[in-house]
Amino acid sequence: MVSILSLWLPILVSAVFVFIVSTIIHMFLGYHKSDFGKVSNEDEVMETLRRRSIKPGDYYVPHAGSMKAMSSPEYIEKTTAGPVAIMSVMPSGPPNMTKI
Repeated sequence: MVSILSLWLPILVSAVFVFIVSTIIHMFLGYHKSDFGKVSNEDEVMETLRRRSIKPGDYYVPHAGSMKAMSSPEYIEKTTAGPVAIMSVMPSGPPNMTKI
């Protein structure tokens, strides 16, 4: 029987190899290219949101506020009329993944 300590190098090398190969496959096959669609009249929608000065954060429209409010006729009417959206607003400027 072989001890796990004698296999640490092959385990580590194979893990790194699988990570690199899966990263390359993920980049080139484009599985997630269609995850987000473009909004029609994008410029108009962006200008409207710009005028509202929405702070960065995650939003759900229409927002119920509580589970009880989700069963109210007003909320059901809003969701039926649509649109229903989950929106993430990020700070203006180029993407910056280093800031929190």
